[in-house]
Amino acid sequence: MADFAKWGLRRSRQLDDEGSAMVEFIALSLLLLVPLVYLVVTLSRIQAGAFAAEAAAHDAARTTVVVGVGSIESGASSASAMDAASRRADAGVAVVVDDFGFSDDDATLELTCDGRCLDPGGNIDARVTVTVALPGIPRFVSGAVPLAVDVVASARAPVDSVVRDQ
Repeated sequence: MADFAKWGLRRSRQLDDEGSAMVEFIALSLLLLVPLVYLVVTLSRIQAGAFAAEAAAHDAARTTVVVGVGSIESGASSASAMDAASRRADAGVAVVVDDFGFSDDDATLELTCDGRCLDPGGNIDARVTVTVALPGIPRFVSGAVPLAVDVVASARAPVDSVVRDQ
């Protein structure tokens, strides 16, 4: 009878391990799932920044041409027309980046032209840089890990050389 008691004690020790596979599975799943979710969130944010920069650059270039040519046709000088067009392009960039969830402080616009800024046959180049803050990174690790990524896009809009009938 003593042998059966020892066997029963040994058997109960082996059964104490039940459920540990479930705990290990949950722990490993969390260890793999948390970085995967962070990666998806971060890449989605960077992709939104890329879309915002691309859309803002195209809108800024075309807005500059349309507003600048319209100002010149209204009798403004080339310099004042370019200033008005630049202000309108800045406002357009702010609206576009806001649509993608960024503040207007996160975006910068650079407008350049090829010497014939608003003359027919000229080109306006717009370059928009959107700074995408990486989520969840504390400021104290700024020396080791970047806190933000700059996404840059550029676009060119030609100044149309359309002759209007009078």
